[in-house]
Amino acid sequence: MIQSRLPRARVVSTGRFNPPRIVTNHELESLVDTNDEWIRTRTGIRERRIADKDVHAADMAAAAGRIAMERAGITAEGLDMILLSTATPDRLLPSTACDVQALLGARNAAAYDYATACSGFLYGLSMAEAHIASGQAETVLVCATEKMSSIVDWTDRTTCVLFGDGAGAAVVQKATDERGIMSTFMKSDGTLAELLWRPGGGSRIPLDIAVLDERSHYVKMAGPEVFKSAVRAMCEAAETAMARAGVTSDDIDLLVPHQANIRIIEATAKYARMPMEKVYVNVDRFGNMSSASIPVALDEACELGRIQPGSLVLMVAFGAGFTWAANVVRF
Repeated sequence: MIQSRLPRARVVSTGRFNPPRIVTNHELESLVDTNDEWIRTRTGIRERRIADKDVHAADMAAAAGRIAMERAGITAEGLDMILLSTATPDRLLPSTACDVQALLGARNAAAYDYATACSGFLYGLSMAEAHIASGQAETVLVCATEKMSSIVDWTDRTTCVLFGDGAGAAVVQKATDERGIMSTFMKSDGTLAELLWRPGGGSRIPLDIAVLDERSHYVKMAGPEVFKSAVRAMCEAAETAMARAGVTSDDIDLLVPHQANIRIIEATAKYARMPMEKVYVNVDRFGNMSSASIPVALDEACELGRIQPGSLVLMVAFGAGFTWAANVVRF
């Protein structure tokens, strides 16, 4: 049984943007000491999308947002708020969300960025729900956009094979019936930040020649430790979100997990007692797009008919911070 309270907000529509340029594992063999079999067997990734130099995080978010808005029948002036998740802002000041607002012409919208890495889209749904429930907004555009290719060290084979670029968006409005966000779970642990981070380039270690020489402005990751933490956290998030919604894995029609690594996805599905037939996977084609992974997968699943009106969807993610989250949503 689903919990008795009606949802406060619902996902009205989705949209996505993925750059046309495909970079295969074979192409990476010319950059670092790796090969297609090594990457596929450890990550499940065959290829990823990489944005051109003149395509930026705001451009991708705006493109995804326009699609979601068109599907929802919403004009730019009808947006009350733009929430944007990114680990790769176009610049540190002002926010990328304000750039997206300008690109869309959303003159009536408040706009801001937030940084919860791969969990960002799910955090954004919760914030949109809160703004709607408090009466501050009626229509919210939640965007997640990542140009991970700009912060990846292309000489580091442990990280450069993992990431891709892209953006996803969703229009969120007040729920009018039983459809909507049924439950949310969010958590973080800042004591493990150094397992997945960019050490240099911020106000603590400003960008200078030493940072550039050490390449510490790029993503650094302790792979095995991140893997173990991700599996534990995503399992906890999935279990708690389902319990809060009053549902079990049998009730879930589709699991849409963060697309970081096929082994993490399989471990999460197994713990949640979810057969892989009920799990949406596109990590093989896009790699890890950080916070854009879930909305891109969600939009694909809708287009392919994997999500129908009335479908109960579980989304779960884990990212740098560490942060992790899950949502149960009835579409």
